[in-house]
Amino acid sequence: MNKTNKFSPEVRERAVRMVQEHRGDYPSLWSAVESIAPKIGCVPQTLLEWVKRADVDAGVRPGVSTADAQRVKELEREVKELRRANEILKVASAFFAQAELDRRLK
Repeated sequence: MNKTNKFSPEVRERAVRMVQEHRGDYPSLWSAVESIAPKIGCVPQTLLEWVKRADVDAGVRPGVSTADAQRVKELEREVKELRRANEILKVASAFFAQAELDRRLK
Protein backbone atom coordinates (compact mmCIF):
# COMPACT_ATOMS: atom_id res chain seq x y z
CA MET A 1 0.00 0.00 0.00
CA ASN A 2 1.60 3.23 -1.15
CA LYS A 3 1.07 6.43 0.71
CA THR A 4 0.15 9.36 -1.48
CA ASN A 5 1.82 12.63 -0.58
CA LYS A 6 -0.54 15.57 -0.48
CA PHE A 7 2.34 18.05 -0.40
CA SER A 8 5.03 18.37 -3.04
CA PRO A 9 8.69 18.30 -2.02
CA GLU A 10 8.92 22.01 -2.83
CA VAL A 11 6.12 22.84 -0.39
CA ARG A 12 7.75 20.70 2.29
CA GLU A 13 11.12 22.38 1.81
CA ARG A 14 9.53 25.83 1.90
CA ALA A 15 7.60 25.00 5.08
CA VAL A 16 10.71 23.64 6.81
CA ARG A 17 12.70 26.66 5.72
CA MET A 18 9.99 28.96 7.13
CA VAL A 19 10.11 27.18 10.49
CA GLN A 20 13.91 27.30 10.59
CA GLU A 21 13.99 30.99 9.68
CA HIS A 22 11.37 31.97 12.28
CA ARG A 23 12.43 29.61 15.08
CA GLY A 24 13.99 32.44 17.04
CA ASP A 25 10.80 34.51 16.90
CA TYR A 26 8.94 31.98 19.06
CA PRO A 27 9.60 30.63 22.56
CA SER A 28 9.75 27.02 21.32
CA LEU A 29 9.96 24.96 18.16
CA TRP A 30 6.43 23.70 18.73
CA SER A 31 4.97 27.20 18.89
CA ALA A 32 6.74 28.11 15.64
CA VAL A 33 5.37 24.96 14.01
CA GLU A 34 1.86 25.65 15.31
CA SER A 35 1.99 29.15 13.87
CA ILE A 36 3.29 28.17 10.42
CA ALA A 37 1.39 24.89 9.84
CA PRO A 38 -2.01 26.52 9.07
CA LYS A 39 -0.34 28.77 6.50
CA ILE A 40 0.90 25.67 4.67
CA GLY A 41 -2.37 23.79 5.11
CA CYS A 42 -1.13 20.90 7.19
CA VAL A 43 -1.42 19.82 10.79
CA PRO A 44 1.39 20.85 13.17
CA GLN A 45 2.46 17.25 13.83
CA THR A 46 3.15 16.74 10.12
CA LEU A 47 5.21 19.90 9.85
CA LEU A 48 7.13 18.97 13.00
CA GLU A 49 8.01 15.60 11.45
CA TRP A 50 9.25 17.38 8.32
CA VAL A 51 11.42 19.68 10.44
CA LYS A 52 12.83 16.76 12.42
CA ARG A 53 13.58 14.84 9.21
CA ALA A 54 15.34 17.91 7.74
CA ASP A 55 17.41 18.23 10.93
CA VAL A 56 18.45 14.57 10.70
CA ASP A 57 19.33 14.94 7.03
CA ALA A 58 21.39 18.04 7.82
CA GLY A 59 23.23 16.24 10.62
CA VAL A 60 21.88 18.54 13.34
CA ARG A 61 19.85 15.78 15.00
CA PRO A 62 21.01 12.16 15.44
CA GLY A 63 19.31 9.51 13.35
CA VAL A 64 19.35 7.78 9.99
CA SER A 65 19.23 10.20 7.07
CA THR A 66 16.67 9.83 4.31
CA ALA A 67 19.37 8.89 1.78
CA ASP A 68 20.78 6.19 4.08
CA ALA A 69 17.32 4.78 4.80
CA GLN A 70 16.54 4.67 1.08
CA ARG A 71 19.85 2.92 0.35
CA VAL A 72 19.19 0.32 3.06
CA LYS A 73 15.72 -0.29 1.64
CA GLU A 74 17.16 -0.78 -1.88
CA LEU A 75 19.82 -3.16 -0.58
CA GLU A 76 17.27 -5.19 1.38
CA ARG A 77 15.14 -5.47 -1.76
CA GLU A 78 18.20 -6.61 -3.75
CA VAL A 79 19.15 -9.21 -1.12
CA LYS A 80 15.60 -10.58 -1.17
CA GLU A 81 15.67 -10.83 -4.96
CA LEU A 82 19.09 -12.52 -4.95
CA ARG A 83 17.99 -15.04 -2.31
CA ARG A 84 14.93 -15.88 -4.40
CA ALA A 85 17.12 -16.34 -7.51
CA ASN A 86 19.59 -18.45 -5.54
CA GLU A 87 16.79 -20.72 -4.32
CA ILE A 88 15.53 -21.15 -7.89
CA LEU A 89 19.04 -22.04 -9.05
CA LYS A 90 19.44 -24.60 -6.25
CA VAL A 91 16.20 -26.32 -7.21
CA ALA A 92 17.11 -26.27 -10.91
CA SER A 93 20.58 -27.63 -10.16
CA ALA A 94 19.13 -30.50 -8.13
CA PHE A 95 16.60 -31.23 -10.88
CA PHE A 96 19.24 -31.39 -13.62
CA ALA A 97 21.63 -33.41 -11.45
CA GLN A 98 18.88 -35.96 -10.83
CA ALA A 99 18.02 -36.03 -14.53
CA GLU A 100 21.67 -36.69 -15.39
CA LEU A 101 21.80 -39.57 -12.90
CA ASP A 102 18.58 -41.06 -14.30
CA ARG A 103 19.93 -40.84 -17.86
CA ARG A 104 23.19 -42.66 -16.97
CA LEU A 105 21.40 -45.52 -15.27
CA LYS A 106 19.24 -46.36 -18.30
